[in-house]
Formats: sequence, structure tokens, C-alpha cells
Amino acid sequence: MVGKSISHYKILEELGRGGMGIVYRAEDTKLKREVAIKILPAHDLASDDDRIRFVREAQAAAQLNHPNIATVHDVDEVAGRPFIVMELVEGETLGERIGQGPMPVADVVNIAAQI
Repeated sequence: MVGKSISHYKILEELGRGGMGIVYRAEDTKLKREVAIKILPAHDLASDDDRIRFVREAQAAAQLNHPNIATVHDVDEVAGRPFIVMELVEGETLGERIGQGPMPVADVVNIAAQI
């Protein structure tokens, strides 16, 4: 997928994989900004329920406005593959932070409060 384009988004790199999609860093070539794109994997396209759930996820996230939740910019479909375009949030993941070893209690409390 890296190096290809979906609509007006150029895929730059894979950021991660999860139960409901693959997330990529991409360039929005119209607005000249980097975004995150979550694409439903090809093997999940067989189920209409998975596609409906994927779009519902985008709709639910689009209703939220909070500093700890990425803003949804768009939901669309190209060649039968639905995708969600959202704000790209830079930084380390919680898993990466935990992997660095024990954290001070104040950091743990701060992170837990945000979650």
C-alpha cells in the first residue's frame, strides 16, 4: 500500500494494525497536510456487517470533540474498500511507553486520568 494513492491521499508508511483496520500515515494532496488513514483490510470486505461497523466507528468518532481523541476528517470508499481519514497524532504509543520500563507514579496517574 505504501507509495500508492487512495483518492487524493498518498500513502507514506504503515503505522499499525488492529482488529478493524490498518492505519497509515498519508499526505492529503489537496490540503497539503499529513493525516492518518484507517483502511478496512481486504479480507474483511466479505462481510457487510464489518463494513457497516467500520462506518459506524467513523460516525461515532466524528461526534466526539476531545483533546485525547483524534478528529475524523472524512469517511469514504474506493474500489470497495472503506477508509477513515483522521487527524495524525504524533508521539509514542502507550505500549511503547510501557516498554521503556517502570514509570513514576505521577506519570501513571496522569495517563490513567486521560484514558
